[in-house]
Amino acid sequence: MTPTALIAEDEPLLAAALQAELARAWPELRIAAQVGDGASAVRQALALRPQVLFLDIRMPGMTGLEAAAELAEEWPDDHPFPALVFVTAYDQYAVQAFEAQAVDYLLKPVVPERLARTVQRVQQRLQQRMDGQASPAPVGNTDDATFERLRALLAAPAAPALKVIQAGVGTTIRLVPVDEVLVFEAADKYMRVLTGEAELLIRTPLKDLLPQLDGSVFWQVHRGTVVRATAVRTVHRDEAGKLCLEVAGLKERVPVSRLYAGRFRAM
Repeated sequence: MTPTALIAEDEPLLAAALQAELARAWPELRIAAQVGDGASAVRQALALRPQVLFLDIRMPGMTGLEAAAELAEEWPDDHPFPALVFVTAYDQYAVQAFEAQAVDYLLKPVVPERLARTVQRVQQRLQQRMDGQASPAPVGNTDDATFERLRALLAAPAAPALKVIQAGVGTTIRLVPVDEVLVFEAADKYMRVLTGEAELLIRTPLKDLLPQLDGSVFWQVHRGTVVRATAVRTVHRDEAGKLCLEVAGLKERVPVSRLYAGRFRAM
């Protein structure tokens, strides 16, 4: 039987990159569907019943965890529940939760070596089912471990979400909604906070700021720089191969270090 998979990822470039890497790491795998939100993932998975689900954690309307939980409720008893692989931007809370529950996960952007290890584990589980080591029915008995891990993940505390930046301006404190921030950039002992209308300074170091930001919204592109992904308009490469970003609302371009250039490789 040809193994099948569903990819649920709301960023088309990242979804295409994952599909391309899967084609290299697991040529026999057939992608039955590729969707961009949790509700569509649930509908398509129930209709197509793939053996593997690659679910982005943060998607419009329904997270990958919520989609998996709904599928666990609706999945037919006469079919084994799919192997779950969650895809996430770096988030220390999510990663710690996945590791604690021995759940397969991939970090964005997907690294081929890491994907190869995940593919190997998923293949082993599917082979065990085919060999009869995990009978395909009933699901309530065979997939208890998967569901237990999923429940534990759903119960795990969410990362603290930063909603407002407090920046000192002279003798006053200005409150800036995070939704207005385009770039966070380290500058000496301060952090520059750039919006479309202002430049502010805060003292919070980037290492303390990152865990409070939504990793699917803010991408780290340099050791000291984070940008709002949806504000990136173009990616420029100079003759030396170095990348810089044109960000909507800013006159200056944002440099991308070699360490993070792979994030834009699909572009």
